Amino acid sequence: MHDESVLSFIRRQAAGARFVFSVCTGALLCGAAGLLQGKRATTHWTAMEVLPYFGAIPSDERVVVDGRMISAGGVTSGIDGSLVIVCLLRGESVAQELQLFMAYDPQPPFNAGSPASAPASILTAVTQRATAITAQRLETARAWQKANQNISKG
Repeated sequence: MHDESVLSFIRRQAAGARFVFSVCTGALLCGAAGLLQGKRATTHWTAMEVLPYFGAIPSDERVVVDGRMISAGGVTSGIDGSLVIVCLLRGESVAQELQLFMAYDPQPPFNAGSPASAPASILTAVTQRATAITAQRLETARAWQKANQNISKG
């Protein structure tokens, strides 16, 4: 989120793209590149609180479409997002054909795929494991916000 060469690359690619698609915490890179200002977006649930630092409006949906920006929450919702993009580009029938071709018929063995459905002990364990990376993300986002506030004032 603080590597200007990466952020410049993302901005350049986004400038000519029909859609920009982020998966999981890739939304944070899009935010740091300035692509989420005023946009609804999603990311991995452990990083959701970082989105507002980039001017984004957090959503806990698996896939969010806001104009040209499409974001998917955790890694597995990237498949859902890719089907949404196929639908937007080629139509619903083609997206359904692709879903069938790759046999995408999710039937998770457990009902612990989101903070809302996970047992409390599992949610606590994962949240604790994510504490350090969450703190790093927040620190980087705060520094980004401060630097960009200084730029806009100058």
